[in-house]
Amino acid sequence: MAQQEVQNGGSEVVFTAMKPQLLVEAPKASDAVQFYKAAFGAVETSRTTQPKRKADQELPHIISAQLQLAGSTILVSDIPEQSPLTAGAGIAFCLETDDVEAAMSKAVAAGAVAEHEVSEGTEGSCVGSGRVGKVKDPYGYVWFICAPDKKPCSEAEA
Repeated sequence: MAQQEVQNGGSEVVFTAMKPQLLVEAPKASDAVQFYKAAFGAVETSRTTQPKRKADQELPHIISAQLQLAGSTILVSDIPEQSPLTAGAGIAFCLETDDVEAAMSKAVAAGAVAEHEVSEGTEGSCVGSGRVGKVKDPYGYVWFICAPDKKPCSEAEA
């Protein structure tokens, strides 16, 4: 993975990764992980749990799960109790595939809701996209499913 060096007040800071974190309503992180696996083929690479906190909880509480999805890493976590944060606020994702319709069908079958029909990239969602569809997952996040634009950059920008 490429590293980015940043000058900050005379000292060097090296970032080794950037991992978007999806916050979902507690205690639904485990359900969200299963959804992302079923809908988008994500692979869980690690999980941090907290032991039972209350007698009525049967399973350990997920603090954070790390997923690999389309060459990227994302974290899925429950929103901490009494946090002012809300799930899905102002965040959207774009996944590229050659079969937008099949990907949309798979996401909907796993529990997502189609936000609009597949169309040419008029939604402004994916840079340089050809066909695009849009789903909202059960946790409030918007996912644009796009076919990559096959035109060379110079033609796409014209």
